[in-house]
Amino acid sequence: MRLSTRGRYGVRFMFDLASHYGEGPIFLKDIAQRQGISEKYLWHLVPPLKSAGLITTVRGAKGGYYLSRPPQSINLMDVVRTLEGPICFVDCVENPSCCDRAEVCISREVWGEASQKVGEILMGITLENLVQRQRTKVPDTGMFI
Repeated sequence: MRLSTRGRYGVRFMFDLASHYGEGPIFLKDIAQRQGISEKYLWHLVPPLKSAGLITTVRGAKGGYYLSRPPQSINLMDVVRTLEGPICFVDCVENPSCCDRAEVCISREVWGEASQKVGEILMGITLENLVQRQRTKVPDTGMFI
């Protein structure tokens, strides 16, 4: 499994919002600049994150984006699943009907277990955890690579 740019940049977008949580709406251009991601690309991430209830938008001169919930209540699985879909190494794990061998295939079981473990890890890491980790690496910065 390879996480796409959409998933990686989505995590960075959400991390930036988490690191500025409580400061009010954040301009997309500021997030783009701090994270080194084009503003145009970030625009494409907003609709699914908003639809999933992870971010809120405010229009107007003092508008911007902010987390819909506290950073400790949003985990990486929430973000990745919203932007990438289910965590699944092979299609037959999520959709057994796509393979005639799905019911007797031992490797399908292994891929299912691996997908489950990755999901558990992502569920165990919150945006607040990322903010804390970043502060220990590079104090007083909003950069996330």
